[in-house]
Amino acid sequence: MSERTARYTAVAIALHWAIALAIGLMIWLGWNMDENEVRFQLHKSIGITILMLTIARIVWRLLNPPPPLPAEMKPLEKASSHLVHLGFYALMLAMPLTGWLVVSTHTEFDVPIVLYGTISWPDIPGIGFLKNETAHEVLEFVHSKLAWLTIGLLALHVAGAIKHEFSAEDGVLKRMIPGLFGRAEPPRLPSKGFATAFGLAAGVFAVIAGGPIIVSAMKPPPEVEAANFTPNWSVDYQLSSISFSGVHDGNPYSGKFGNWTADIGFDPDQVSQAKVLVTVITGSAAANQKLYTDSLKAAEWLNPDAFPTATIILDGMVETDRGYSANAAVTLKGINLDYPLDFTLIMDGDTARVSGSTTVQRKPLDLGQQSDPDGDWVAEDVRIDIIVVATKNQS
Repeated sequence: MSERTARYTAVAIALHWAIALAIGLMIWLGWNMDENEVRFQLHKSIGITILMLTIARIVWRLLNPPPPLPAEMKPLEKASSHLVHLGFYALMLAMPLTGWLVVSTHTEFDVPIVLYGTISWPDIPGIGFLKNETAHEVLEFVHSKLAWLTIGLLALHVAGAIKHEFSAEDGVLKRMIPGLFGRAEPPRLPSKGFATAFGLAAGVFAVIAGGPIIVSAMKPPPEVEAANFTPNWSVDYQLSSISFSGVHDGNPYSGKFGNWTADIGFDPDQVSQAKVLVTVITGSAAANQKLYTDSLKAAEWLNPDAFPTATIILDGMVETDRGYSANAAVTLKGINLDYPLDFTLIMDGDTARVSGSTTVQRKPLDLGQQSDPDGDWVAEDVRIDIIVVATKNQS
């Protein structure tokens, strides 16, 4: 290979191999992710990564045209090479987009996208008309066939590169291998080109990932139901908590509600007259994994878009040999159910500390009944633990 033969720019080489490795991993994951949630999430994460890198690569290529193919190549071979490259660019956009569509139109197992376990990625908006079994199956079929087409083009691409490398003409493979032979073409406006290519990709990513956060922040806060009694205690929310826990796929999970209020009317000398109203902002539920947190916001789980609050009314309190017991009337997603709540009360002057727990079942509360009605993944029982530290109001 002549030392004067132009090579691809360093950025083009880096993008080429990064996307190539990602595609190879995607193919492997596509065949090995059934019933494996971690691999399924990784598959989605890498797909979105390929989409963003492809945007950067297309912009970079427009600003920095690649070196010409060897003059010795036949016109038909050059045309075939260009067609394969165009096909790859089309597939590197189409594959992630159709995969995103498949996930966005899932009608049963609606698992949110959480990129690398950290960043929430929304479903494609405005495609409610595609959320049916037929459309979803068609999209799955198209996505799978595009995967096979990608494998076919990949084989042609590799075969062509090897053929030209070992033929009499000047090879093309060395121009894309980092650090080997030749000289790089000076990129056109390299600094501006780099900022434009990767800035555009980062901008697209930020708009899609940040859009739902901005929309959520602009929503007015949920209305909190007013108590029909006069509270006589003030809760210290920094020291208090409402938490939940259970089992998912054989592993324990846990979480808390970050936003709730409690109106407490309680006199230790008149326990039977006590009454407590707790209002929980359902969208404030946060679990120990980002995927669980995002899942809880789905319509089949807490559905905070339609039911922004849940209420618990405690009354019928009685003193027991182990502390206290009360009836907890829970209203969640328009469903009303009663649960017993056992708790302890420790008084220290005008400060009280309450610790209690109860267990609820998912099915009666219509939680996760679309994707997991039989509890194959998420156990039916969910434990609720409360800690309330409050100070008596001065009359």
